[in-house]
Amino acid sequence: MKKENPNTKDMENLLNEDYNETMNDKIKTTNPYSGESTMLTQTEYNMYSNIKHAEFLGEYKEMQTMLDKFSRLNPKAYMVLLD
Repeated sequence: MKKENPNTKDMENLLNEDYNETMNDKIKTTNPYSGESTMLTQTEYNMYSNIKHAEFLGEYKEMQTMLDKFSRLNPKAYMVLLD
């Protein structure tokens, strides 16, 4: 009986998660100041919308917390949309 490497299952799960994320519909989002656009997942788009809403309301501490998370989640989109 062949023993399966425990890391193989972890890698398979990681690849499946990545595949599922990339197969989800992406949302084109445009920086209102620069006109540059990028594609976001639904999760990223929701976070971006919450950041812009907090900015509109003047809730800068909450906005900064979300900006920090977004910049780690998708650094390239952060540079296009929020930097």
